[in-house]
Order: sequence, then C-alpha cells, then structure tokens
Amino acid sequence: MKSNRGAMKRFALTGSGMLKRKHAYKSHILTKKTNKRKRNLTKSGLVHHADERRIKELLLVK
Repeated sequence: MKSNRGAMKRFALTGSGMLKRKHAYKSHILTKKTNKRKRNLTKSGLVHHADERRIKELLLVK
C-alpha cells in the first residue's frame, strides 16, 4: 500500500506520536489581516485527536 504523498508533505510526526500541521489562511489577502494574526498563523499547530487516525492511515503510521 502506498502512502499519500500529499499528506506526507503537509503533516509531520512529533517525537511523542502527535501530528504537526500548518495553519490555513496565510497564503494571500494578507493586507487586511493584523500582524498578530499573521504571526500566529505562522506557528505550527497540532492535528485534532478526532482526525489523527485518518491522517495516520494516509501516512502509513501505526
């Protein structure tokens, strides 16, 4: 079974087994967004536990 290459580029596994992700809404139309909002969107977030199993299946992670 092949891993999903698009998911491999978007998600990263942390040392404790959680999934890191990027925030959305940081690619364009940035002039109307505040500096604080853009700065916080730069930081990575974690995938919600309800979605972890589906994404780990795409990444072929046990």
